[in-house]
Amino acid sequence: MPAGLSWPEAAALALLALALLVILCRYLWALRWSLSRDRGSALPLPRGSMGWPFFGETLHWLLQGSHFHSSRREKYGNVFKTHLLGRPVVRVTGAENIRKILLGEHTLVSTQWPQSTQIILGSHTLLGSIGDLHRQRRKVMFSRAALECYLPRIQKVVSWELRGWCMEPGSIAVYSSAKTLTFRIAARILLGLRLEEKQFKDLAKTFEQLVENLFSLPLNIPFSGLRKGIKARDMLHEFMEKAIQEKLQRNNTEDHSDALDFIINGAKEHGKEFTMQELKVRRTPPCSVSSGLAPPRQSCRCPSDISLEKLSRLRYLDCVIKEVLRVLPPVSGGYRTALQTFELDGYQIPKGWSVMYSIRDTHETAAVYQSPPSGFDPDRFSVTWMEAAGRFHYIPFGGGARSCIGKELAQAILKLLAIELVSTARWELATPSYPAMQTVPIVHPVDDGLQLYFHALQPSHGREG
Repeated sequence: MPAGLSWPEAAALALLALALLVILCRYLWALRWSLSRDRGSALPLPRGSMGWPFFGETLHWLLQGSHFHSSRREKYGNVFKTHLLGRPVVRVTGAENIRKILLGEHTLVSTQWPQSTQIILGSHTLLGSIGDLHRQRRKVMFSRAALECYLPRIQKVVSWELRGWCMEPGSIAVYSSAKTLTFRIAARILLGLRLEEKQFKDLAKTFEQLVENLFSLPLNIPFSGLRKGIKARDMLHEFMEKAIQEKLQRNNTEDHSDALDFIINGAKEHGKEFTMQELKVRRTPPCSVSSGLAPPRQSCRCPSDISLEKLSRLRYLDCVIKEVLRVLPPVSGGYRTALQTFELDGYQIPKGWSVMYSIRDTHETAAVYQSPPSGFDPDRFSVTWMEAAGRFHYIPFGGGARSCIGKELAQAILKLLAIELVSTARWELATPSYPAMQTVPIVHPVDDGLQLYFHALQPSHGREG
């Protein structure tokens, strides 16, 4: 303790020195990013805050959710800078701005998801591939014809799951139950796994842990989100390798019963064989689990009572699904990295910076709708406004060369679930009001996960549930 100072005075002096050090660190952090602007461009950097050293504004982003983006958009405009998940990011809203980004793939920008996502998913995914490799993998893997074959089986799984909800005497946590349903479809129909219920629940829990930690700080330390995500990935890989080995050792190559079979055999027909690492597992962006996959040359024998064409005839249901996806898109946006410095809304986007285009904010602020964007109105999609307004006002699955290849599957599952719900069950809210929705890092209800009571309809009112 300095001579002549009491303990309170010394403590106050130490706190003052600490405060000055914190202010200096934050100033130097902001200066570091200000100096990173491209001096070859006369345009300024977007307005915004880079937050605290290393952490940036990540903690604010995780805690504030959608309010983080809306408050900064109101303060700084449709293009603003921030620092999230270890990287400088320019957040972009608005159809014209997003159009420039999505159509600038491979020239202005290239795909670049957060570092934690890249580490957990690895380099062999469709999500991380670029250029000719990306186009080749999409061609080998996905087709509408295969999805058509899966519809009856998806409907069966949905019906079975809903029957269980109706048999439950208490309330159902819809969010976690819906995730279980989605994973069951992926495991049984897309991957052809035959699991005991306990084994399935353990695997589903592991997959959930992977998804929940895709967007985390890139800190590989004990108990961190990244470490949890890596652990979950390794457990899934270990299980999947056993399942893939069984398929590769089959002698009957004509028996193509699931999507993983289609991947393996469809790739062979295109002169390509995936390595074991590439097959564990052919993951897509977090907007859905997967999609229809390239079937073998022989035709698929599909029951005639359900088809994509028949689903498309349900026009009002289509409007409802579109409105659900407008209000709560599966992911809030997509990530790119600038390949060169370019202009956006009067600002420079420096080469090497991350760009995150906002799907949700664009939906919320689009001025092309005939009713207020803040309300839930399926009828807004009953008119052909999109053709005149341009397609980048409504992008629940992204757009351009990297639009989500699982979008048809996701929409089909939503439609089949809606059909089963209205025809076999009635439901009611188990809480006084609807829970608030959290949209960061992925959309989900807070607190108890949206609790509902489900009751089977009597046979006289519809199909027995």
